[in-house]
Amino acid sequence: MRYIDTINKDIKAYYEILSKDYPNWLDDYINTKEIQKLKSISVTCGTIYTNLFDINYFYSTLDHSVAVALIIWNFTHDKKQTLSGLFHDIATPVFKHSIDFLNGDYMTQESTEEKTTEIIRNSKEIMRLLKRDNIKVEEINDYHIYPIADNDTPKLSSDRLEYSLSNALFVYNIRDKEQIKEMYNDIEIQTNEEGEIELGFQTKKYARDFVRITSKLSKIYREEKTVYSMQFIADILKKLKEEKLLTIDDLYNLEEQEIINLIESSKYNKIFKIWRNAKRIKISKEKPDNVYSVKIISKIRYVDPLLNGKRISKECKLSKKMIDNNLAYKADNYVYLKLNM
Repeated sequence: MRYIDTINKDIKAYYEILSKDYPNWLDDYINTKEIQKLKSISVTCGTIYTNLFDINYFYSTLDHSVAVALIIWNFTHDKKQTLSGLFHDIATPVFKHSIDFLNGDYMTQESTEEKTTEIIRNSKEIMRLLKRDNIKVEEINDYHIYPIADNDTPKLSSDRLEYSLSNALFVYNIRDKEQIKEMYNDIEIQTNEEGEIELGFQTKKYARDFVRITSKLSKIYREEKTVYSMQFIADILKKLKEEKLLTIDDLYNLEEQEIINLIESSKYNKIFKIWRNAKRIKISKEKPDNVYSVKIISKIRYVDPLLNGKRISKECKLSKKMIDNNLAYKADNYVYLKLNM
């Protein structure tokens, strides 16, 4: 049975937008143990587990990885590039980028990517499939080598496109399926100002709306309650690790719910419950006394997509204003709840 026939109707309909031609050959790779473990990891970096956010849809890192692969396949029909997209998050631990906060890498959020090659090489299933298909590890373990799969901010890549579309559609309910479909169908491969290929829009209204969506998402990704939640999760995990109740390997081998169960059976259950049940965060210009507080400037995610080979910011004043406002946005207050770590 095709993988696409085993998923819920919402994600299936979304996948069919991304690629009308489903690559059946991809199923063998999707069904490997290392890729399947991503189904328990939410793309929300743990924020789905608190009432601070109104998130009701569990969109997994597996969902995201397959979607990225489908976008790449749709535009390139290249197996190696498509696999690089499928594997790009294979080293993702529970709570996703919250672990970058644990590693002190909250500005670039790339600290977990170094395990990608190790996980692929240690997988007998994946290595067998690659050998069968005459594909070298070096051709699929780093999606940065393929500009349609990944590129530098503020360019548009398949990864950046996918998490923007799926977060807008499923996680934060910013756009509906038909709006996503219209926007996606306007995208093609273009050549950017550096002479490289890049995904770009053909119509100004879709490029501008994509900027509107990504600018709104960018603020959500780094607003006070987001960075507080990610650092809070990271610090609890750090405490459990120091107390030898948790290992780094557990973050890659256990499911998110298993880690949550571990937290709830620890002495941190009470403060974890306060965070889970909280509906508002407290904000202060000054560092509050006797409470656990966070003050972090997090990674800025933004896109200045191509419009027929030129940056939309150079072709549309409104788009430039939205991008500038996004870049100027600062969440630099102390944030806290009434709890003490």
